[in-house]
Amino acid sequence: MEQELPLFPESASEVAPQVDALFFAWSAISIFFTVLIAVLILYFMARYRRRSVDEVGQRERAPYWLEIGWSVVPLIISLVMFAWGARVFYNIYRSPENAIEYWTVGKQWMWKFQHPDGHREINTLHIPVGQPIKLNIQSEDVIHSVFIPAFRIKQDAVPGRLTQVYFRATKPGVYHLFCTEYCGGEHSRMIGSVIAMEPEQYEVWLSGGPAGKSMVASGSELFQSLACDTCHREASGGMAARAPVLDGLYGSPVRLMDGRTVVADDEYLRESILNPAVKIVAGWQPVMPTYQGQVTEEQLAQLISYVRSLGGEGSAEAGGGSNTAGDVAGGQRDSDQPQTAGPANPEGQ
Repeated sequence: MEQELPLFPESASEVAPQVDALFFAWSAISIFFTVLIAVLILYFMARYRRRSVDEVGQRERAPYWLEIGWSVVPLIISLVMFAWGARVFYNIYRSPENAIEYWTVGKQWMWKFQHPDGHREINTLHIPVGQPIKLNIQSEDVIHSVFIPAFRIKQDAVPGRLTQVYFRATKPGVYHLFCTEYCGGEHSRMIGSVIAMEPEQYEVWLSGGPAGKSMVASGSELFQSLACDTCHREASGGMAARAPVLDGLYGSPVRLMDGRTVVADDEYLRESILNPAVKIVAGWQPVMPTYQGQVTEEQLAQLISYVRSLGGEGSAEAGGGSNTAGDVAGGQRDSDQPQTAGPANPEGQ
């Protein structure tokens, strides 16, 4: 009976014991003070009840140490629990640099996953046990939310944004995946499974099916098909013909026309593709067209992966050498509107 109706989901990730410990600590503290206050209320009701109609109570003042105590003690408990919770939050949302990245797209009503080597899955995600996993999460339509109870992780998929969450599975098994944000009439059917496998079995699984093109390879092809290289290419003197060269851009500071300096991270690349006029790079003209509605979320992920692969060691200011860039997907083009060419999309895009 306990196996059929477990009180808590199975613990199967590195962070799960940390979340459980925090939950049980808060529960114990809440129960303790609830019982303490309830007992004191009942005791005071009996001890200091009015025994006759003519009885008049005396005005009393609590000692200073008691007033200070019931203010300081809850404050200390709250600060300790806040620090503890912040540490757990940091462990979930700050992945190590060697984490394997899987791109996740929420769509009414399915989950689409792409492995680093190009394998794609729908509503099922195979992962190796013991490896740090980072999910880059996107949405094609409305707000969704990735929730894997056994791993104690939950992260919203927000339209127009790129969110991440990190975990490390600790034991093999098949674990439930839910969408926990109401996303429409078929919300309850937006479920899936995460299959954690031993690394050797995972490699066998990868080799057992046809692998698609990697994210970087797909992004490179898309970069060419959208004619982005016609603007983001080196010309004489190492300068770009119409827009900055992207080599060494990722993670580098970029000087904007309004005097601000931003870091070329994933959000910056995404915004530069969809809304290039929002952040104009110093020394360049806002000539790049928007690709809003012309590239899918998966294609955005491929373009971002490709720009990442070009390196991120550069730190020169925008408008100068090849380590800086403004627009990402291309400058002003001589041809017609770009086509959404790219790798085949078998998920019913």
